[in-house]
Amino acid sequence: MTIDDHKSHLTTLGKFLHQFQLTESVKNNDLPGNDKFFAEMEEKIDSAIHYNGWFNRENIIFSLQQWSEALTPRNLKLWLDSYKLSDSGGKTVGIVMAGNIPLVGFHDFISVLVSGHKVLVKQSSNDQQLLPVIAAYLMHLDKRYEERISFTKEKLEDFDAVIATGSNNTARYFEYYFKGKPNIIRKNRNSVAILTGNETKEDLEKLGEDIFRYYGLGCRNVSKLYVPEKYDFDSFFKAINEWNPLINQNKYANNYDYNKAVYLISEFKILDNGFLILKEDENFGSPIASLFYETYLNEKDLEKKLEENSDNIQCIVKKNSNKNQVTFGQTQKPELWDYADNVDTIEFLSKI
Repeated sequence: MTIDDHKSHLTTLGKFLHQFQLTESVKNNDLPGNDKFFAEMEEKIDSAIHYNGWFNRENIIFSLQQWSEALTPRNLKLWLDSYKLSDSGGKTVGIVMAGNIPLVGFHDFISVLVSGHKVLVKQSSNDQQLLPVIAAYLMHLDKRYEERISFTKEKLEDFDAVIATGSNNTARYFEYYFKGKPNIIRKNRNSVAILTGNETKEDLEKLGEDIFRYYGLGCRNVSKLYVPEKYDFDSFFKAINEWNPLINQNKYANNYDYNKAVYLISEFKILDNGFLILKEDENFGSPIASLFYETYLNEKDLEKKLEENSDNIQCIVKKNSNKNQVTFGQTQKPELWDYADNVDTIEFLSKI
């Protein structure tokens, strides 16, 4: 298969995913195979919600829509045309996927395919419903994918390279088990936001999307704020208030109640608006329904501190962002060329 073949099929896939909407999905009768796969995807969306309490329809549809916007001819050209992939391919690449947010391993999945390799997928038990339908749809578009895509629930075997994502603890196991193969091993990372006190209400409302989308479970979710000394959180709390219905979700509410109880018993100083707890803390990974914060004296020292801790940080969110930062409201809308952990997956795959 050529790169142009992959681009064409992924573009059609993007149109397929675009059909699925929050309130009422709109079937596109012009898409190939849609009589079968439209209904099957709707069914699996419902199944994913049933199997994983964190996967509500809003978040699943958000993920599908982001992928539909990413998989366009323009984006695929911008992503792939800078690589030399004519000599790439022919290997089997195992992917051990996380399951914290819907389709979190999909970028690795398509990266392996466009690089000309076969993909062997081991899904998380938390996210097993959606990707097999997408894979089957690609196979319908081009039968050559049937020999290039496979899934396993067993231990990975017979592979030439691996991409594995997990916690810091599981990463140590991955590093040991996969040490004899070319690999990308991803560990825990979190995202942070830098506030100056000059943000508008709209800025802070967009920041709410970075914090609360997927209930804060993604590595691109902001889990910590850096604020100037004596920062007034009143404007921040007012701006994010639209997210207060989260407290009506049982799993989120249970985490909120538990963490608040722990903080109060431990006599930690906290700020609380009824659905989010702010705690001053030097760590990066805050628990669900909590957000850590830390004060800074000047931005130059803060930049140095963040650079020293770059291995713990996925995204840095800031109003006037530079090329290595993200603007408010954009953390869950990465481009195809925004690689996790800043590791160029295509470059890695082209050289195995």
